[in-house]
Amino acid sequence: MKQAEPFSNDELPLVEAARRAAQNAYCPYSHFPVGAAVETDMGIFVGCNIENASYGLSCCAERVALFSAIAQGARRFLRLAVSCPQTVPGAPFESRVPCGACLQVIAQFLPMEAPLLIDGVGRKFLKDLLPYPFSLK
Repeated sequence: MKQAEPFSNDELPLVEAARRAAQNAYCPYSHFPVGAAVETDMGIFVGCNIENASYGLSCCAERVALFSAIAQGARRFLRLAVSCPQTVPGAPFESRVPCGACLQVIAQFLPMEAPLLIDGVGRKFLKDLLPYPFSLK
């Protein structure tokens, strides 16, 4: 894997918020903590992965962050950061990016041009990770 892109000074606080959120992950099954932070018109909201013994009822960090923001009234979303602090160095890009379900939920609330700040990878854009999201528009 190539060297991760550095984040700009205005992006770094969002990435650091995602890193801190990962510390709260409840992941007794996967042992793979993930943190996410979403920047909105109302500030930054964080989330972490929350696992359940019935695996299908678990929820990813990205969705927890988005749903927390929505529950607090946020409606304008600017960018999202995600951090998987226990990913081994040199792990493939695919082990760090949001899953397909999360990308679809992100596409519901963030513009397709929105930057996704992926710790250990750099800045990617939603339109490149999910070029054809489902939409009812």
